[in-house]
Amino acid sequence: MALIVQKYGGTSVGDPERIKRVADRVVASAADGDSVCVVVSAMGDATDDLLELAARVSATPHDRELDMLLTAGERISMALLSMAIIDRGRKAVSFTGAEAGIITDASHGKARIVEVRAQRVAKALEAGTIVIVAGFQGVSTTDDVTTLGRGGSDMTAVAMAAALDADVCEIYTDVEGVYTADPRVVPDARKLDAVSYEEMLELATSGAKVLMSRCVETARNQGVLIHVRSSFSPAPGTWIKPEDERMEQAIITGIAHDTSEAKVTIVGVPDRPGIAARVFRPLADSGINIDMIVQNTSAEGKTDISFTLPKTDLKLARTVLAQVCRDVGATDFQAEDDIARISLVGAGMKTHPGVAADMFDALADAGINIEIISTSPIRISCVVRASEIERAVRVVHDRFRLADPAVYREESAVVPR
Repeated sequence: MALIVQKYGGTSVGDPERIKRVADRVVASAADGDSVCVVVSAMGDATDDLLELAARVSATPHDRELDMLLTAGERISMALLSMAIIDRGRKAVSFTGAEAGIITDASHGKARIVEVRAQRVAKALEAGTIVIVAGFQGVSTTDDVTTLGRGGSDMTAVAMAAALDADVCEIYTDVEGVYTADPRVVPDARKLDAVSYEEMLELATSGAKVLMSRCVETARNQGVLIHVRSSFSPAPGTWIKPEDERMEQAIITGIAHDTSEAKVTIVGVPDRPGIAARVFRPLADSGINIDMIVQNTSAEGKTDISFTLPKTDLKLARTVLAQVCRDVGATDFQAEDDIARISLVGAGMKTHPGVAADMFDALADAGINIEIISTSPIRISCVVRASEIERAVRVVHDRFRLADPAVYREESAVVPR
């Protein structure tokens, strides 16, 4: 017997018929003798509908009350799924995040889980009951309802799997797993059978939407085995697991792209010690997350500094940077929101030279200009024009022949339960 945590996203529970299909799948898993804990998101566009409703009554909804409102979406889907499972002759009980013991910090809208007190869930599972937990939510250390931000239900599932010492955390989505690129951009993208935690973390932080980066990081730190699967197919999906030697032989795992960032260039920055700190400290104090940074070679005591940041932070950044330029004596700054990032990820980069050159050649041959380059041991990222990002993804995918089968990747994917 195994203990399984299953997470179903909003598309999977988008209407009553889909909820019934999920109930069938959950009951089938429990029929094999496994203990099953299910984490659910809100139905379909329920969260967006609630946000729109809040905007109609308040121009600036209070953070605490907005969290209280948004958690209603998951409460609805958890109760409906529990009802459907009970109708199929199995014992089931639904718990809110607070009832399930999800304890968070006090940051409304983007709370972080600090502890999971899963005794109530564990007791119900031991009694043979299927447990349904509302994702995306918890209760703060000050006893207020909180939400976990984008992808929060994935975070709930992984945290619950870690607390219960589950054998596997199955993340059910509307795709069959993790692909070598976004299939909507690259139609012949190949589904991967296994991806290391480190590779998945790089893909997630580089724009891949399948899993939230925080949940991957938690899974790695807690040793939680993740299986990304389709809610609409019984086919095996993609295992997220520790790296093994055979994974490196595929060299490249996949490509992620991100169109949610903007680029800022500060012109004429005095090139002397401490200036970088004076530039980036005010941005950090304002809660603006900086990603890629490039500083040009100094000329006549002046340099240019370019960096990327989320587009959603650009308005605030403009205000902060106007003051920064005055404080440090910079000439001016320029902001652009028509850029995008393409990232090539693979554990094999650590032992195979020439990957960066091949990527740059592919983009050059396609006439695509690179504006910023950033690397890690298993990732190469390039900033290009937003209008060229999909073509960039396709030409790099073709250059590395990622649609071709990867024998070593498939052999490493067998994960016993």
